[in-house]
Amino acid sequence: MRSTFSVLVENNPGVLARVAGLFSRRGYNIESLAVSRTDDPTISRMTIVVESDKDVLEQVTNQLRKLVDVIRVRDITSDPHVDRELVLIKVNADSTTRGEIMQIAEIFRARIVDVGDYTCIIEVTGDEGKIDAIENAFKSFGIIELVRTGEVAMQRGVQTVLAED
Repeated sequence: MRSTFSVLVENNPGVLARVAGLFSRRGYNIESLAVSRTDDPTISRMTIVVESDKDVLEQVTNQLRKLVDVIRVRDITSDPHVDRELVLIKVNADSTTRGEIMQIAEIFRARIVDVGDYTCIIEVTGDEGKIDAIENAFKSFGIIELVRTGEVAMQRGVQTVLAED
């Protein structure tokens, strides 16, 4: 079962290590982890995507809630939410392929953010399916380098950030 967690934490040194360590000690790989401060500089939001068994995820969720710096843990997998990922893809691009690369980028509503003599860097945001699709579209040109941010997610609708579950 693939689950997406939204975790609010105090923006203190070592919090990320403690949260990640909790999953590691259980022997579970974090598929995606994105962390950044919120509009309140004292609070950070972690979006954690994990593939695991439901019972184990409940245990991990309960243990996360016990960590001192954790403010709130929500499994938003089945809640209405928006999720996005950012990817930068550097591809081989010479004068004969640049036009085709630009067309593919346009189809995916991506942006070409850098053009060199023999390469292009494309930036695109979207859900995991879109990111996988554009990556596959550029494979035939030769992907030189690729970096993905990992998923960030936010529940839809109106919620009080610090409201209890």
